[in-house]
Amino acid sequence: MTDEAPHILVVDDDSRLRDLLRRYLVEQGFRVTTARNAGAAREQLAAFHFDLLVLDIMMPGETGLDLTQWLRESSDVPVLLLSAMGETNDRIAGLSSGADDYLTKPFEPRELILRIDAILRRMRQPVPPQLSEIFFGGYHFDLSRDELRRGEEFIRLTTAEVSLLKALARQPGVPVSRDDLAAENPIIGNARTIDVQMTRLRRKIEANPKFPRYLQTVRGTGYVLMPD
Repeated sequence: MTDEAPHILVVDDDSRLRDLLRRYLVEQGFRVTTARNAGAAREQLAAFHFDLLVLDIMMPGETGLDLTQWLRESSDVPVLLLSAMGETNDRIAGLSSGADDYLTKPFEPRELILRIDAILRRMRQPVPPQLSEIFFGGYHFDLSRDELRRGEEFIRLTTAEVSLLKALARQPGVPVSRDDLAAENPIIGNARTIDVQMTRLRRKIEANPKFPRYLQTVRGTGYVLMPD
């Protein structure tokens, strides 16, 4: 393990699981810091840079969903939520809070590693030069840097939101189905959660999210990004 290894913050009130996760992730080559609750996590976030958070939802006091929503006000650090609640609505609630992925307990340790690797790989994934940027309205989306700006203002997007916008930006003006978006972007989840991420993305981009100008719905198909 080196200083260049991804640094992960594990937040869970279960001390046994927290220690097991720390040891397993360290064995897999990650740098790991732990926190027992949201308050302790805030202290660690103020002191260190993290490449990803592994965050339990059901914690006493401030929940993992609360902490994720707070994070999204100022940070785009990826968040992988852990929860014993595995219903579709629970997953949607997790992704709606701004998380990048959701893993149901109990889980195989190897699956956790695969999810973490997928998130980190997507953050590093290069984009073909010919598809490096797109303009729509006053927005400029740099696909090579995963950056969305409006003039000089930087619009913060989650990893899942970047993944969705990038998938549409690669084919501007061409409708892309929900199934294709989900298949191309496993970090987003299934076809249903595509709608959740689109709702979040429209709130950040559209003047009136209920009547979108750029991120349009194509009835019976999916979505399309309408550039200038």
